[in-house]
Amino acid sequence: MRKLWIGIVILMLFNACKSNTKTALPILGYKTPVTKTVNGKTVTDTEYATIPPFKFVNQYADTITQKNLDGKIYVADFFFTTCPSICPVMHRNMLNVYKEFKDDDNFRIISHTIDPKYDTVPVLKRYADKLGIAGNTWWLLHGEKGDTYKIAKSYLQSVSEKNPKGEYIHDGFFILIDKQKRIRGTYEGTDPAEVTKLIADIKTLKAEPDQIAGK
Repeated sequence: MRKLWIGIVILMLFNACKSNTKTALPILGYKTPVTKTVNGKTVTDTEYATIPPFKFVNQYADTITQKNLDGKIYVADFFFTTCPSICPVMHRNMLNVYKEFKDDDNFRIISHTIDPKYDTVPVLKRYADKLGIAGNTWWLLHGEKGDTYKIAKSYLQSVSEKNPKGEYIHDGFFILIDKQKRIRGTYEGTDPAEVTKLIADIKTLKAEPDQIAGK
């Protein structure tokens, strides 16, 4: 009888530990094999794509570069303020992400306008006010159209891998980026269920062990 109870307790502890284990998020995007020497032995490792340097201006007319995101988890998307279709839906859903993490200084949202001619800094500020966002959690970024489209290729590479001939910059994707500026998830911003998953994945990423996070 005692052995039976011991077995039950062990099983309960195992199941409890299993239920509390978070599955690590995959690292997405293009991968490059890198050969190096470790302890005198030649090994091949995988180097994952990262978001390259950039320079834009936010709704407060502050210059924002990749350095402003060092050590932070963030979500990126692409929009324009006069969009009559998916953008309003996307950003209504993004508000749920904003409200969940607005008090976390280690998290950011960055939304790149793809219509810089119309979406000037004052226009972006009015758009932010209409959304009800304030502070530095969510930046609306303005820059040269060519620079925006160039950076979009880096953010959306994990999506374009599935269909290289597709055009994705205005397809409503939210892109989850880790502290090392690697792509860790893509989500359809118009789908509330996908956004709920994004929130859960952000929490998983925040709890990710150092050895997985690549520190």
